[in-house]
Amino acid sequence: MNDVYRALSDPTRRRILAILRRGDMTAGELAAQFDLAWPTVSGHLKVLRDADLVQADRNGTSITYHLNVSVLEEAIASLLGALGIGAKEAS
Repeated sequence: MNDVYRALSDPTRRRILAILRRGDMTAGELAAQFDLAWPTVSGHLKVLRDADLVQADRNGTSITYHLNVSVLEEAIASLLGALGIGAKEAS
């Protein structure tokens, strides 16, 4: 879970996740959304992959990324539990 929280701590990575909420994107399409060098975007994507927040599917030379919602939901539930916020308090 620490990898997930570390991945979520960076605003660029949170923006990548928000973009992927709208739908799957190739690495090039994602990189075009940022005014960053490709190696920087690639590094952010690696952190997100290592935390299992995104998954990558290779098709030839193209890599398509998609959001792994279940890991994100698990991280939120874990954080709420750590803060002592249960389902009854959240509603």
